[in-house]
Amino acid sequence: MSWIRVIPEAEASGELKQLYDEMIEPSGGVDNILKIHSLNPASLRTHYEFYRTLMRGPSGLSSAQREMIAVVVSATNSCHY
Repeated sequence: MSWIRVIPEAEASGELKQLYDEMIEPSGGVDNILKIHSLNPASLRTHYEFYRTLMRGPSGLSSAQREMIAVVVSATNSCHY
């Protein structure tokens, strides 16, 4: 399995801390899929905006349908969603 160095929320500063503060989930943390960009805040912002547009932007699909698609894709890819 690959390993990607990430900066944990507690160690973030500057622009990265600001981004993390915007991205904290109700569970209290930032999703790992976002933290993989922690060494490149511009990449993190772009990924987050892309995700937000796909999952929460205007669409012919409901939020539940989008989440179901994400679950199926993750399962197909043997990814722990």
